[in-house]
Amino acid sequence: MSTSSSTSTAPGSTPVDVFELGSEHEQVVFCTDEATGLRAIVAIHSTALGPALGGTRFYPYASTDAAVRDVLDLSRGMTYKAAVAGLDLGGGKAVILGDPATLKSEALLRAYGRFVQSLGGRYRTACDIGTFSPDMDHVARECDFVTGRTLAHGGAGDSSVLTAYGVFQGMRAAAESVWGSTSLAGRTVGVAGVGKVGRHLVGHLVEDGADVVVTDVHAPAVDAVLAEHPGVRAVASTEALVAGALDVYAPCAMGGAITDEVVDTLNAKVVCGAANNQLAHPGVEKHLMDAGITYAPDYVVNAGGLIQVADELDPRGFSFERAQQRASGTLETSRRILALADDAIERSGGPPDERHVAHLLFKQCLMSGRFAPDEARALREYAPALYASLRDAGVIPDERSRG
Repeated sequence: MSTSSSTSTAPGSTPVDVFELGSEHEQVVFCTDEATGLRAIVAIHSTALGPALGGTRFYPYASTDAAVRDVLDLSRGMTYKAAVAGLDLGGGKAVILGDPATLKSEALLRAYGRFVQSLGGRYRTACDIGTFSPDMDHVARECDFVTGRTLAHGGAGDSSVLTAYGVFQGMRAAAESVWGSTSLAGRTVGVAGVGKVGRHLVGHLVEDGADVVVTDVHAPAVDAVLAEHPGVRAVASTEALVAGALDVYAPCAMGGAITDEVVDTLNAKVVCGAANNQLAHPGVEKHLMDAGITYAPDYVVNAGGLIQVADELDPRGFSFERAQQRASGTLETSRRILALADDAIERSGGPPDERHVAHLLFKQCLMSGRFAPDEARALREYAPALYASLRDAGVIPDERSRG
């Protein structure tokens, strides 16, 4: 187990400097186990509010650099997510490099568990893309700091259930902001990615009367959704989905889904999905606003899964009903944030260089990872509760300590 300031890159590319990219992170740990093929990275962004909690993503990254960037972004987002959800937890994340279909094994997961155990509880893990509750049971054979375990082992089970529920609540709030009603009946919703969270989200949308269109790079996932919901339609690619006639676009797969090109193509009036780190780069949030598209911040609407697994830490034991009740608050939280953004736009009078308050309220995890002083002051004025949560999490410098 070791840390490194850089990783290898392709010829001609700029190497990733871990110390530079992760300058606000408390700890980044590289884990290898030759016997099982394990290569993993654990990133702890903040433990200011409590131990870092975040899932383990098992994914065939194109390069180690890509994995480093992803785990740093994801762990940062978990700090925001926990703070806004009002949880006494910090932000962390882990990635295992490789194809889970061919590399995953009990031995590998147990080796990974030993590394997590060595962190002494600073990081608590859970499921994410490529990992499931039975996998967490294997990890837990070597580690005391595991959530998202199977119901049979006293865990919360599949955290994608409440993640989807929370996204649906956030989508209802966005619909109300745009069309005056929380109902999605008759609205066309495009869901990109239906493997885990997206599949559950489709169920909520169908029940609410929405016209649902889906796509996924994994054909069996689409087939399963169509078999369960015969009225749902499918298109061949995300590009086809984005170019179609949509009211709502729900990115539910990997991050970076909202690019400038997507915004230019998109017909939808709302973007609200389960994917983390949806905005491809700083400035996309302004592009969305200028295009008249309401963006429901992902770290707000997709916190249901974190809420679900965090409930396992309650001394009384896990209660799905209690976790769902808390996740229901996503509707009201999203309402408040969207209302604050609208109010900021009205107060600012519209010139782009004066609308940074509204911009930051839409920013996905505040892509830079930091607030400029004027942004921090603006957030404190317009959204004091959100400001306090992020300040206490260590995301925003505490101006009370300054002379």
